[in-house]
Amino acid sequence: METARFDVIVVGAGIAGAATAAALSPTHRVALLEAEEAPGYHTTGRSAAMWILNYGPPDVQVLTGLSRPFFEQPPAGFTEVPLLRSRPMVYLAPPGQEALLHHLVSTGAGVQPLAAADLRRMVPALRPDYATAAAIERDAFDLDVAAIHGGFLRQTKAHGGLLVTRSRTQSIERRQGEWEIRTLLPARLRAPVIVNAAGAWGDEVAAAAGVAPLGLAPCRRTGVIIDPAPWHVAEWPLLGDVAHSWYIRPEARTRLMATPCDETPVHPHDVQAEELDIALAIDRMQQAVAIDVRRVERAWAGLRTFTPDRNLAFGWDAEAPGFMWCVGQGGYGIQTSAAAGQLVAALVAGRDPGPAARIVASIDPARFRARTRAA
Repeated sequence: METARFDVIVVGAGIAGAATAAALSPTHRVALLEAEEAPGYHTTGRSAAMWILNYGPPDVQVLTGLSRPFFEQPPAGFTEVPLLRSRPMVYLAPPGQEALLHHLVSTGAGVQPLAAADLRRMVPALRPDYATAAAIERDAFDLDVAAIHGGFLRQTKAHGGLLVTRSRTQSIERRQGEWEIRTLLPARLRAPVIVNAAGAWGDEVAAAAGVAPLGLAPCRRTGVIIDPAPWHVAEWPLLGDVAHSWYIRPEARTRLMATPCDETPVHPHDVQAEELDIALAIDRMQQAVAIDVRRVERAWAGLRTFTPDRNLAFGWDAEAPGFMWCVGQGGYGIQTSAAAGQLVAALVAGRDPGPAARIVASIDPARFRARTRAA
């Protein structure tokens, strides 16, 4: 069996792996491995992503903010379409959620109270008795997920990186200072560095390499598409309760996507929407807006994967030389992708991570090893 050598092998070609490979490829020979027939099949390709600065824990918010300039002005050749489209985020506070809304307004960046009359003009279908208060984050955007993901993959290929699909890892071994990966390919792949960007399969990839898992928790998230006629929804904001138990957003100008914001723990697999979650999405939406749902046009589910403390895990494994973690993005992977890829590439190359340096310690996966030893 022949051996193909690289500087870095990135396992997982979803948004995290694609962004990391793109950031590394100008200076490193990179192989990007994807188990499925197409990159981004399980999570990235099923994401209804927005750029919302106040969405996620502090480490996520830092990378979200740092990613915005890239999305506003991507490099030449990255995309032929705009990556951002303005769409405000409106937070509703039904009875019992007023304190959450007050906290968001007082601590969030650019979140302001929204008058009832303005809310009614923005979402005329809103039931008048649903919310006692509302707030708006005007500086939020739709993200073109396919264009962003595809742009990172093109960057990788343009710099000589190799994308290999249908290449689920069969074995990973450390040999003479290098990682050797065997897949169904007729060649072994070797590199001194592996970046584990396998998302929900991150712990499985680690186990295959003899590396202790972090305790990743894949969770199912459900989305449904409905026809909101006779309402014209193209310019509606993203709308949901401040406790994140549901939200809706326009889809393809004439449709609405709804989700119950479910996070049902599952094992990593090709998840499908469950009838109960579909029903919950419609019920929670209809409690807030007067939309008659005659049928669900489409329903799907994707995976959101969290670390035990729900913060990111980017960095070297504390006990396995050359093993870099890039996992735990939860539902934030698209909006953080540009800065996240650059950060992981800087850690691999030993470069100064720049403004992202302030979160490096808090997202270091070594924190989980320390807790295990202490226990």
